[in-house]
Amino acid sequence: MTAVHLTQLDTIRAVEQRVLWLSTAIVDHANRVRPNTTGVKVGGHQASSASITSIMTALWFEHLRPQDRVSVKPHASPVLHAIEYLLGLLDDEQMTTLRAYKGLQSYPSRTKDPVPADYSTGSVGIGATAPIWGALSRRFVGGHFAEQPLGRQYSLVGDAELDEGACWEAILDPMVARLGEIVWIVDFNRQSLDRVVPVLGEDRMRALFTAAGWQVITVKYGAALEELFTRPGGAALRDRIDTMTNAEYQRLLRHTPDKLRTLLPGTDSSITALLDGLDDDQLTTAFRSLGGHDHAALRQAFEAIDDTRPTVIIAYTVKGHGLPTAGHPQNHSALLSQAQFEELATRCGTSASQPWQRFEPGTAEHELCERTADRLRRDPVPAAEPLAVPTDLGRTPSGTATTQSALGRTLLDLNRAAPAVGARVVTVSPDVSSSTNLGGWVNKVGIWSTIEGVDWFADDAETILHWRERPTGQHIELGIAETNLVGLLGELGATWSRWGQPLLPIGVLYDPFVTRALEPWSFGIYAGGQSILVGTPSGVTLAPEGGAHQSIITPSIGIEQPGCTTWEPAFALDTEWCLLAALGQLGRPGGSSAYLRLSTRPVDQRLAAVPTDPAARERRRRHVVAGGYPLRRAKGTPTATIVTMGALVPETLQAAERLAGVGADTDVICLTSPDLLFRAVQARRGRGEAPTWILDSLFPADRAAPLVTVLDGHPHTLAFLAGLTKRGAIHLGVTEFGQSGDLDSVYRAHGIDTDSIITAALDVSS
Repeated sequence: MTAVHLTQLDTIRAVEQRVLWLSTAIVDHANRVRPNTTGVKVGGHQASSASITSIMTALWFEHLRPQDRVSVKPHASPVLHAIEYLLGLLDDEQMTTLRAYKGLQSYPSRTKDPVPADYSTGSVGIGATAPIWGALSRRFVGGHFAEQPLGRQYSLVGDAELDEGACWEAILDPMVARLGEIVWIVDFNRQSLDRVVPVLGEDRMRALFTAAGWQVITVKYGAALEELFTRPGGAALRDRIDTMTNAEYQRLLRHTPDKLRTLLPGTDSSITALLDGLDDDQLTTAFRSLGGHDHAALRQAFEAIDDTRPTVIIAYTVKGHGLPTAGHPQNHSALLSQAQFEELATRCGTSASQPWQRFEPGTAEHELCERTADRLRRDPVPAAEPLAVPTDLGRTPSGTATTQSALGRTLLDLNRAAPAVGARVVTVSPDVSSSTNLGGWVNKVGIWSTIEGVDWFADDAETILHWRERPTGQHIELGIAETNLVGLLGELGATWSRWGQPLLPIGVLYDPFVTRALEPWSFGIYAGGQSILVGTPSGVTLAPEGGAHQSIITPSIGIEQPGCTTWEPAFALDTEWCLLAALGQLGRPGGSSAYLRLSTRPVDQRLAAVPTDPAARERRRRHVVAGGYPLRRAKGTPTATIVTMGALVPETLQAAERLAGVGADTDVICLTSPDLLFRAVQARRGRGEAPTWILDSLFPADRAAPLVTVLDGHPHTLAFLAGLTKRGAIHLGVTEFGQSGDLDSVYRAHGIDTDSIITAALDVSS
């Protein structure tokens, strides 16, 4: 290696030491220095940060480009902030705010950190896979609208994070093998939160990545060990270290040099002779010389990346590298003692009393930081022009229809009525396109693919769904992996802020599987992704499918999910209006995601009684998108008010007619969004901001009456409405797993049939 290269390596090692110090000091200050009146543990991860400090220093200060994006493992946020500080992006005061209110976040965040992270991380596996979906989103935007710079998409992950199945669901998706910009760097420290990982795992990991079509680069040993391996006894030493268990290696890390000399050779005298030629410092340094901490080895690995396919770099590291806690199995959340902290300051050439120090101007380290800051400076993202989504497409459905079929119909009508908006729609599903009525849309817009595909069934007259794969397609089909679907959905929903190109992403999956997809979708919303999730078919209304495919708790989940509006329309036109309103909230500052719960139950559309007068129709539409509308009013003071939504509107109207026949005339309110009504109730009480006019329109004071609520879902979803009428209430819904059966039998079993509604109305009003 030339003298120039050695000088460069010395400089970057010095920067690494400062990054190690700053990341450790950030956590120390949050726990020891900043006042903590509650006594609740602040937390932080000095050891987890230390294991990846070498890798992140090498990446940022030598290899990263402005067009690249990086997802940083959650517990390494202090390292990210330390680098941001050295690049002049954070000031001294901000370095004291880790885990403080509105300060540096516990985990990297796109939306809450003062320097927005490229990807939010924190939920295991989701941040790791996000760059895959970010790469697909960038390619989709570039192929349809404005070409984007083809930067690498890095994921920095701990090896224990690969226990999360979401990682492998993403890695194994066939589309991913075509994404040469994907680079994962595994911080292979062989520790998890509680323990040393019992199985070495690299061979298995290598085989899995290779089978998925990835390039695998292993960075195992550093220069000091590699040099020892060339000496007499070196081959035996390599074999000894290669074959020892993780736990044995970690234990040897904690021994004194004398004990290490005794235990490391085992029974091999050639290793003993080799170690006898080393002093204590040489021995300790060499045994800890792993590739993930060796800048020459890391540089070689980065330079070997093949950009024609995804790459994983497995970098062997020591958890807590450079700290007194290095290698200890319980070091995950361990905090250095004051004495250890001061010793680290001395070793890193800084001060425990003045921890926030950049390099002095004129030094090689300062110049490297300056060059890196200049190199990584990005142009501001142009503001995206909000899309003018129509609010009404002008059709009035007739006959019998389902809300599920209205989804595909609306997308096709939108494409015709507003082609510029329709071009921004991208649908995603996990192998359920045909069964969720997206077939017509898919036939119209085609399947998106990075390459042109051959439709081998194009000449088959019996083929109804045409699978035309092309770069201009607007539907993305994933395998049966809901986590992949919503991961992609979140990134498609972030293109407006990443590249100034808004998309209107709609993910469609079976409603029972919303709960499986909820956490990653929620995390995507947290990270700024705006999208629409459609759950269909839903509820026990899917009677013949049985309990395994009947969703119960999803209506209340929609209310509880931040950053999201939930709708459950009853009629096709309601579905159109709600979908258009949801699309109008996407791809803009202050926008919102949405969840639509749809049904396969055919309903007579005449029951909607859509006004024919244009002004009255618009009034109805405003009510629909605000949360609900009166579907039936009693002639006088109502005996009861029945509130219903979705598939149970026919039973509710039948019950109202029969009640009127026995002298118990009722109001019927068709709810489209319990979510929006709950917000209105909260706003009326001064808890948040939301329009409250809808409450007065649906529940006027002069018509206050006992309440019956009924829905195909858990009854507590609508229980909050009892506080509006204050006249007593009965809440009907589904509280048990369902059974297969015909619709009448299943509704009767759960007490949501017509007779049950009548009984409840008479009981509550007696």
